[in-house]
Formats: sequence, structure tokens, C-alpha cells
Amino acid sequence: MSTALKRITIAEYLQHERSADFKSEYYDGEIFAMAGGSPNHSLIAANVSGEARQLLKGGTCQVFNSDLRIKVCSSDLYTYPDATIVCGELQFDDELRDTLLNPTVLFEVLSESTERYDRGRKSQHYRQIPSLKALVLVSQEEFRVEWYTRREDNIWLLQERTSLDQYLNLEPLGIQIPLTEIYRGVVLQQSLIKPTTPE
Repeated sequence: MSTALKRITIAEYLQHERSADFKSEYYDGEIFAMAGGSPNHSLIAANVSGEARQLLKGGTCQVFNSDLRIKVCSSDLYTYPDATIVCGELQFDDELRDTLLNPTVLFEVLSESTERYDRGRKSQHYRQIPSLKALVLVSQEEFRVEWYTRREDNIWLLQERTSLDQYLNLEPLGIQIPLTEIYRGVVLQQSLIKPTTPE
């Protein structure tokens, strides 16, 4: 998140956002212009979305990129996750159908400027969404994927994987995403995970 612009109402934010050339987050009367991502950030988000879409193809779940805005109703946070999975019917904030209310899984690719916020307050906001089953945090600085899974007793279980031979296990969706796919083509610490080439 970057510098706050000014205190405004939700209606003013939505009017501004729907005509703006850049995306902004809204919380507690303020809007925050969202900075562009690095090549690693963009590639990781694309890898996650592409792999999830392939694994979920033919089912009732849909995968969306960072252009889809979501609202956390309990706190009136409006933001744009790096990727969103929705299972079942889409629910929107109003008739314009551009602000989602019921994500099933959310992904955030961490960056140096936003990691503290994404891990802390933003993660807390996300976990208040009744429909949310899992929240995934992906590092772009090292091979590290962390995810929260909501249990039946409404307790969140945190798991972590740090090796490329391991998997992100999205238990609520019945799929596993290999870390090799999440980091495919990504340069980290002088290492390159090369894309697969046809034989």
C-alpha cells in the first residue's frame, strides 16, 4: 500500500475507482493507490492462477486475476487480491457486479513494501469473510508458500512449505499445486525454474 489520498465515503471511492486508470484500495475512509508489481510478482500470480484454473477445470470453481475487486463486509475493506477462486454462484456488492463478496480462496504475493500489512491486518480482514476457506501467501524473495485453512470449528490452521519438491495443499478444493509450478520461470537468488519445453 502507498500513500493515502484523502478521506472519502464508500460511494465516492467506488465512483472514483470505476473511472480511474489505476487500482486503489479503500479502508476506513481512505483510498490507497496500489503500486505495480515486479516481474517476479506478476509471474508468480500468473503461475498460481494458471495452475489452479487447469486443476479446477470442469468443476464449479472459477479463478480470477487481480482485476477483480473484493469487499470485506465486516470492515468495509475494498481491495484486489493477486488471485481469487470462487466456488459456486458469484455474489456481488451491487448491480454493477464488479465487487465480489464471497471468495473461496485468496492469494497474495508478498513484496517488501506490503509484506507486513499482507501478513498482519489485511490477513485478519480476509479471515473475517464467511465464505473464505483458505488464504495463501506466496513469497517472491524465497521459495516459501504459507496458507491458512479454515477448519470446521472456525479455527484457522497455518501451514508452510519451503521446498520445490513440496505442494500447496488446498484441501477445501481437493487440489494440490506443486511449488515448482508456482515458481516456474521465476528468478530467485540466482536460481531459475525453467519452463517445461516439449520433447
